[in-house]
Amino acid sequence: MTSAIPPGFPGTAAAAGIDLEGRTALVTGAGSGIGRACATALAGAGAHVHVVDIDAAAAGAVAGAIGGRAHVVDLAQAAPVEELPAEVDILVNNAGLQHVAPLTDFPPDRFELLQRVMVHAPFLLLRRTLPHMYARGWGRVVNISSVHGLRASAYKAGYVTAKHALEGLSKVTAVEGAPHGVTSNCVNPGYVRTPLVERQIAAQAAAHGIDADRVVAEVMLGRSAVKRLIEPEEVAAAVLWLCGPHTGFLSGASIPLDGGWTAA
Repeated sequence: MTSAIPPGFPGTAAAAGIDLEGRTALVTGAGSGIGRACATALAGAGAHVHVVDIDAAAAGAVAGAIGGRAHVVDLAQAAPVEELPAEVDILVNNAGLQHVAPLTDFPPDRFELLQRVMVHAPFLLLRRTLPHMYARGWGRVVNISSVHGLRASAYKAGYVTAKHALEGLSKVTAVEGAPHGVTSNCVNPGYVRTPLVERQIAAQAAAHGIDADRVVAEVMLGRSAVKRLIEPEEVAAAVLWLCGPHTGFLSGASIPLDGGWTAA
């Protein structure tokens, strides 16, 4: 089973040829994983990036590395979300968390927390940033959904519910934003090599009573035709492409980066 970016993958900076000079982006969960890769790619294309994360050290490190601005925010709390910058041209709703448990044992407070972070916070950010996008006649909303926004898996009631809701929110944004030059799309990766997935491996091992290697091979990659984890930079490349000059007619879509999972 391979585990790295394929040989010849050019990376976001070389692959895109996209100029975002003068644009401002806001990326949630940008302190690590997919969010960090997206912030780095957007900054590499010339955008000024607001790096939003609950981890102050991580947000500061990413912002320092890309010349962005760090914002330490708990997205489960509405008040600080309402204080984030409104003058944003590109919004990447990426922040997320996971809890693995049978539906009958799923803690209601954890279920609610997942909805607040992955549905309510994106909703609040859209209300805050869309007026600026509408006024400029251009905007890009990219929601980092998941293959679990299109399919379900056992033991993930909170996550699957949240991602399905994010898909609906993205489509409404696409319909309402179209007259104003704003597109909204979801990127739907399978299992990406991130700290979140590393924690999921351990949780799934406990839930299924199997070891970590079997979780990756049988649970995570069992449905995937491509037998490797996705790298964050591969997701970021898709996000950057959606912000480019040739995707203005692509809106309301869900783009699977799932190694063929949903094709089978």
